[in-house]
Amino acid sequence: METLFKDIISKYGVKEKDVELLPPLTLAYIGDAVYEVYVRTFLIGTMKVPVHKLHTTSIKYVKAKAQSDIIHYIDDKLTDEEKDVVRRGRNAKSGTIPKNADITEYKYATGFEALFGYLYLKGRFERLDEVFKLCIMKVSESNKQ
Repeated sequence: METLFKDIISKYGVKEKDVELLPPLTLAYIGDAVYEVYVRTFLIGTMKVPVHKLHTTSIKYVKAKAQSDIIHYIDDKLTDEEKDVVRRGRNAKSGTIPKNADITEYKYATGFEALFGYLYLKGRFERLDEVFKLCIMKVSESNKQ
């Protein structure tokens, strides 16, 4: 997947040096999509079930509460730079009211998605993989409880 992402970024993406200039909601916008691709790819690679079951399982990863829980879980494993991206995403004024999450969870989820967008656009795919593995650990832990 890394090569595909690199090709997409080199052809259509923003230059790495300009990523810091992007608004946090723009980072969250692309981060949401990148995270969704990671989750879906992981699930189809680990589960041999109908699409409906894949979808219901993916919700455990992508809903705002799950992303909020994940970002709290991984916070101490983030660099200062990554924490700053999360903070900027969390504090961004979205103008949207969440339907299925409380506002605090929604804000942390936005920070989480901004982190994924930032790492993706910076081309830091090894770090994206590390962070995603932490996400899997957190969701797995939550499902055991």
